[in-house]
Amino acid sequence: MARLSLSDTDKQARDWFHRTTTDLGCKVHTDAMGNQFAVRPGLKNDQPPTYAGSHLDTQPSGGRYDGILGVTAAVEMLKVLNDNWVETAYPVGVVNWTNEEGARFPMSMVASGVWSGDIPLERAHNLKSVIPANDTATMKTELERIGYLGDVACSWKASPMAAHFELHIEQGPILEAESRRVGVVQGVQSYKWFTVTVRGRDSHTGATSFQHRADALLTASKMILASHKIASKHSALASTGILTLKPGSTNTVPGFVQFSLDIRAPQDETVNAVEADCKDAFSALAAGENVLDINTGCAPSSRTCSVDWRTDFVSPATHFHDDCVACVQAAGADLCGSGDVNGKDVGAWGKLMTSGAGHDSVYANKRCPASMIFVPCRDGVSHNPAEYSSPEACADGANVLLGAVLRFDKLRAERGH
Repeated sequence: MARLSLSDTDKQARDWFHRTTTDLGCKVHTDAMGNQFAVRPGLKNDQPPTYAGSHLDTQPSGGRYDGILGVTAAVEMLKVLNDNWVETAYPVGVVNWTNEEGARFPMSMVASGVWSGDIPLERAHNLKSVIPANDTATMKTELERIGYLGDVACSWKASPMAAHFELHIEQGPILEAESRRVGVVQGVQSYKWFTVTVRGRDSHTGATSFQHRADALLTASKMILASHKIASKHSALASTGILTLKPGSTNTVPGFVQFSLDIRAPQDETVNAVEADCKDAFSALAAGENVLDINTGCAPSSRTCSVDWRTDFVSPATHFHDDCVACVQAAGADLCGSGDVNGKDVGAWGKLMTSGAGHDSVYANKRCPASMIFVPCRDGVSHNPAEYSSPEACADGANVLLGAVLRFDKLRAERGH
């Protein structure tokens, strides 16, 4: 499926969300980034709601569960509360965050970032669509076009949260491989996104010897390989997902290459170390030096390239709130009927985890207590048409989400908010 942010199909999903939560008795509002907030009243409504939620936008070619499970399970939570006449001490809400994927408007988690105060509204509104190519739309023009440019300010002050719980598929293979039913997420690893530009010189492939080439693509290829070697040395991750080159002719040596670089690790210090080592290695490779044995087997050249870096996005490591993590652990133990909830071991049913991917809970956690719940997905596949999580796994996640929200509501009541 493809439900890109602020597209016509995204509007249909938003309309469904508004209609369904309104029918369940919620008061729904939309903020200036298109974030949707549905609130079910509690016994005391002078305090912020406890929220559950995620996002409804997808990647271009896959994502039937990524984000969507978190929203639909949260809406189901509202229905279960109504069907069982449950009165919560404080309001309970569901949130649908805008453009979490960053696929169409290239800044992931942008709307929750504006809500938290970390990303300026003007910068977010001016993000340009990259799908389809040559699209002139911006986030603001598309919010206006589909009717979801809300009149409520996008901020944690205008739409406060007492807590934020997010159910999500793992997007990795660990839970399935270890036969675990639930992942109790304690935090999200640090990551940085860069655009690296390599400049050489266009030349004829048949008339220019290896010695006289300044091949930007060959140099960029060495850099990408170096990034993997360096990340591996630091027990980190590095990936390149976008590569463009010019002039793009079969018989012309490329003189210009740009590629993305995504560096991730559980600790900020590790990401910074990988970045520093990559910058040193890339500069040496551009100058024609042999580093990390990258040049083995390549003919030497008398001409060199240049390399420039641009930092596109920085997401520091996130550590979720102990109270929220404890509520998820206890709800998982209740559901599965076993496990020692002591902060270190959740028993055979679950696993304490750090998320490898970014989520809206990263920004929510900056302004309120937060935590996440993972459920297994088949073969660990995500952002792909084959993405799948079984009905049983989805039900486990939904039940733990409900239990965690109710436990947190009870905790608030015991502490007088």
